Formats: sequence, structure tokens, C-alpha cells
Amino acid sequence: MFSTVARRQRRAVVAVALSLVLLGAGPASAQPPSASLSTFEEVWQTVKDHFYDPKLGGIDWRAIREKYREQAALAASGEQLAGAINRMLLELHASHTRYYTRQEPAFYQLLGGVFRSSPAWRKFKKQFPGEELSYTEIGVFTSKEETGTLVTAVLDDSPARKAGLQVGDVIVAVDGEPGFEPIDSFKGKVAKPVVLSVRRTGKIAKLTVVPKNYDPATMFLDAMRDSAELIEQDGKTIGYIHVWSYAGEQYQQLLKKELFSGKLQRADALILDLRNGWGGASPEYLNIFTAQQPALTIQSRDGKPANLTELWKKPVVLLVNEQTRSGKEILAYGFKKYAIGPVIGTRTAGAVLAGSPFLLKDGSLLYLAVANVWVDGERLEGTGVTPDIEVPPDFERGDLQKQKAIEVLLGKLATAGPAGGSYNLGQ
Repeated sequence: MFSTVARRQRRAVVAVALSLVLLGAGPASAQPPSASLSTFEEVWQTVKDHFYDPKLGGIDWRAIREKYREQAALAASGEQLAGAINRMLLELHASHTRYYTRQEPAFYQLLGGVFRSSPAWRKFKKQFPGEELSYTEIGVFTSKEETGTLVTAVLDDSPARKAGLQVGDVIVAVDGEPGFEPIDSFKGKVAKPVVLSVRRTGKIAKLTVVPKNYDPATMFLDAMRDSAELIEQDGKTIGYIHVWSYAGEQYQQLLKKELFSGKLQRADALILDLRNGWGGASPEYLNIFTAQQPALTIQSRDGKPANLTELWKKPVVLLVNEQTRSGKEILAYGFKKYAIGPVIGTRTAGAVLAGSPFLLKDGSLLYLAVANVWVDGERLEGTGVTPDIEVPPDFERGDLQKQKAIEVLLGKLATAGPAGGSYNLGQ
């Protein structure tokens, strides 16, 4: 998420890959050597057959296979096997390339959410008929640290948010048991109180959280809807909304609904938050800020006029960080190129390849970069987008990036003339 967090995540192999299209492991379990090697070989061959670069970046893929094959053969658990496979995949130096087990939320979020209509999803339904892809958790993004599990993001209206868990907290125990696993720590505990031991500002706090069952097809849409808020300050109203995933038109439709007929329609300015979560945004999503079109107004017999154009003409700021990736980075690029509004935060992930999921025979998942991507002839992979206003995170001082966005927008509103309109479709 942030620079220090991202480095730790890479070391821990916990990076969240984002889909473009223009767009954990749990407790150790016995893993037969033959099964481990079968999965390892399937991953190796799938990469050889489908990786976006047929030359695999110039590396000797067969030699890489031999380098990690023994580690896979010696894996005593699914967790150890995943570690060996992901170390092999890191040799490719590519985003959108990671192996996931069912002990990781990303497995469900990718297969059951981001790629719900993909061949991998259809293969899952055929391979595991009748099985639902829901899972129990508390609604956080995390990374493993030497001293515990660092909370890097908290979903809106999640059990974790309701319990008071904050970005920057380090979870050290669950119900008195040392450690934390995003799924396995909460198995069988839906709707039951669970006590988290959390290190915050050097002290241990006890927080009671009530896990819930998440449907990956709707969880990020629900979190986005719950994030919408109006911030009243200095006589102005600032709208805010967090797009946790942009992998589908439904997220853009919800944004339009909130802006033009929902909670945010009376805002004087907007903070559009693209930090964390999944990518998937299409460049055309910027049209609500950039499109040139006639402003159509109608008037019915009650004498009240209604505007029918979905175009946001008021000030807007974009929030990004090092977990803003994939299609979201293309939106950040467009925000800067077309001077839509200031981009605030930290440099984006530089994860701009096109990824696709491959369901493996044992039910685990390989997410693989299958296409290269250029934006206006420029390759953002490995580079990312630098914000106009850099604001490093400071967990102890709250959300400084959001605070800066409010400050910038209030300044714009104070110096601007009469505000432009945001127009309402179908009112």
C-alpha cells in the first residue's frame, strides 16, 4: 500500500495483483510429494504456454524449474508449496503473476468476483458442482511482518471497521492464539465474537470483531456504496467515495448513481479514492469528467427543471497509493494528462499488465500476466504514476492523504467562481 508496506509485501510475497481486462496460507496441512510436484509442474507449464512474453524475459525457464522443483518436492504443507511456487514466479519480474490457495481471500475475490464470467470460473463450477465461492473473514487487507500481521486497508462497513481496526495496526493474536490468518483464523466463527490482540503505537489493545460471510461477487460493490460520505467543512460540502474494485461496469454505474442522483449529488467537490483493492478500470470511465456534450435540460408541468447529462463539472481530486494498480493506474495517468484534477498520495504500483486466472487441477489458482500494455505508447509496468502532490502515510496521524485532498479542494472552492453543475440522468 505505502512504500514501506509495499516493500514488506514483496518480501513476504503478499502483493495483491490487479486485473486489467482492460481490465496464505493457512495452518500447515499434509501435502503428498506427488501432489505437490504435480501442481508445481502444472504451474510451470502454464507459464511456459501462456505468459505474455514468449521469451520469458530472457531467463532460462527450464533452469528455473530445476532450481525450485526440489523445494516443491520437499514441501510438507500447502503453505510451503505455495512459497516455492511463488518464489519461482518472482523470477519473471511481472505483475499479475501469483499462485493462490484457498486460504487466501484473493483466491475468492479473483475467481468469484473479478473474473466471475471467465473460463476459469466456468471450470470451477464444473469441477466443483454446487460449491459456493463465499468465505468468512473480517474485511481487511494485510501483509505479514516479523512482529505480526500489518493491516494495510480496512473495507468500509466491514466487521474490522466496526470493531475499530485501523490501517497501521499489527495483529499479533486471535482469541489468544498467536498469529493471524485472514480465513483460517475465523473458520466456524461466523457471527461469533472474536478477540483480536492488536499492537498500536507500541501498546497492545484488545478488539472484539464479529466475522461475517463474504460473497466476492458483491463485497466490493457493497464497500464502495458504504464508503460514500459528505464532509462538511468551512461552509462547503466535500463528497468522498472509495472504489475498492473497478473490475466491471457495475462499479462505474454505482459511481454515476451516487454522483448524479445519490448521496454525493449535492457535494461542492469530490474526492475519488482509488487506493488499495483491485484494478480493472476502463479508460472510458474518465468520460464523466472530460466528455464534451451539450447540457440538456427538460421541464415538466410542475415547472421544475431537470438536467439530463451525466457530467461532473465540479472540482475533483484523485487519491492513489502503492496499492493502486492495473486499470486504476491508467485512470491516474489520464487524470494527469487531461488535467482533470490533482492526483494526491504516493506513486502507484507500476502493475500494468493484463492478467488472467487459470484454475489448476487441485483447485488452486494461478493468476498470470498474459498481455503487455502500453498507454499512449508508454509502458507503465514497473514505473507507475507519480502523484501531483506526494503525501507519505503516517499511520499515527490518521489518513493524511485524505486530509490533504480536503485541504486542496477547499482551497479550490475558495478561489473559484460559481460552481459548475453535475447533471442528473433520468430525474
